[in-house]
Amino acid sequence: MDLRELVTRAHDSGDYSELIATIPYAVTIGVECERFGDEVMFKLPRKKSNIGNPILPAIHGGVIGGFMEISASLYLVMFQDTPKLPKIVDISLDYLRAGLDRDTYVECKLTRQGSRVANVIVTAWQKSRNEPIALARAHFLFS
Repeated sequence: MDLRELVTRAHDSGDYSELIATIPYAVTIGVECERFGDEVMFKLPRKKSNIGNPILPAIHGGVIGGFMEISASLYLVMFQDTPKLPKIVDISLDYLRAGLDRDTYVECKLTRQGSRVANVIVTAWQKSRNEPIALARAHFLFS
């Protein structure tokens, strides 16, 4: 099925699982998505296999980074009418706090859109949006 068709079906039904399933790592770590009006929020539910530091316990930094990158990519697919997943050019991550063993949320904001390049700011939090655990700036290429 065409990616645009998947996006349309997901928007109509509110079920983004088929769209998320196009990215195997998203399925592995358990990414979920919910839409609230024109806004979309991504969720990484608590999952034992995502733990990197069992002492705290805390989510592995690579899982958090991957979750943020996947969320930005899916966000662009959902709102930029692209036939394929955009390619990541680079991503800059700032880890601000430990990602403890609990549900984690991500919100994306498109900051610049050109004909071939898009810039997205990604914020990850757990307890409160006012206390982010990580921030990212990602640049994508549309092919």
